[in-house]
Amino acid sequence: MFQRFRRTRLNPHLRALVRETHVSVDDFIYPLFIRSGEGIKTEVSSMPDVFQMSIDEVLKECEVLKDLGIYSIILFGIPDVKDSIGSDSLCEHGIIASSIRAIKEAHPDMFVVTDLCFCEYTDHGHCGIIDEVNETVNNDATLKISGQQAVLHAKAGADMIAPSGMMDGIIQTLRTSLDEAGFENLPIMAYSTKFSSGYYGPFRDVAESTPSFGDRASYQMDPANRREAIAESISDEAQGADILMVKPALAYLDIVREIKDNTSLPMAVYNVSGEYAMLKMAGMNNLIDYDRVVMETMVAFKRAGANIIISYHAKEVAEMLRK
Repeated sequence: MFQRFRRTRLNPHLRALVRETHVSVDDFIYPLFIRSGEGIKTEVSSMPDVFQMSIDEVLKECEVLKDLGIYSIILFGIPDVKDSIGSDSLCEHGIIASSIRAIKEAHPDMFVVTDLCFCEYTDHGHCGIIDEVNETVNNDATLKISGQQAVLHAKAGADMIAPSGMMDGIIQTLRTSLDEAGFENLPIMAYSTKFSSGYYGPFRDVAESTPSFGDRASYQMDPANRREAIAESISDEAQGADILMVKPALAYLDIVREIKDNTSLPMAVYNVSGEYAMLKMAGMNNLIDYDRVVMETMVAFKRAGANIIISYHAKEVAEMLRK
């Protein structure tokens, strides 16, 4: 006799009782892009409803987020002045350090994650110090200043560090630097499998971080490599990462599942700018049932194994979950 799957689908209450995957507002981290000044809230044309904001506007945004039940944010800084080593990111009066202190003072209940990288702060748009001979990032020189940046974030009050630069050995470097500075309990969320992807285009608009030459393929993952992706994440776990991440999310759910099956650590996905913009544009042009497709996408992330979703859709999803 064949299985009657329909029996548990006919009644909506029974469907809810047997549902395997659930999306909660507690799953989300919301990205914020901060620049100096006052009263600044500039929408990004390629990312509708996403803004560059000054610190005073970010403090207002935190109120909105908390009203929606979102208490976790990840910060990206856009400095006024950029140079070859991203000095603003190493300054206690720089945009990120100042933002962390302001947010934690006004909203001590917010969980503040900091993106640790140099691409937004350098005049060349790459993720660290440039090796002029090979025209790529000097891995070991960048590790040294990454440790400094992590300690700066920690002293300013960050609740978690998320290094996105994809330098080899970054997790071990940050763990050592934080431990030696007395922040042994500060967690690290590794961008452990970050692909050299075409889905990042709109992010580079909002973060003003487009490379001035070349690309990031020498230090980000080849999208074609499955086994290397798993190895990168397992390596970060061995170095002391507390949470692993796959970025982008939507085109790499096979990788999310394989890493999940190979680790006991929590998994995050970054639902990136290009993924967000595609759904936004499709919805604005009435090509899809926007709310339904957004929620279906979030369920897919959770079903693949994600515990945490970093997404520009977070506020919309929070509102959908209230209905």
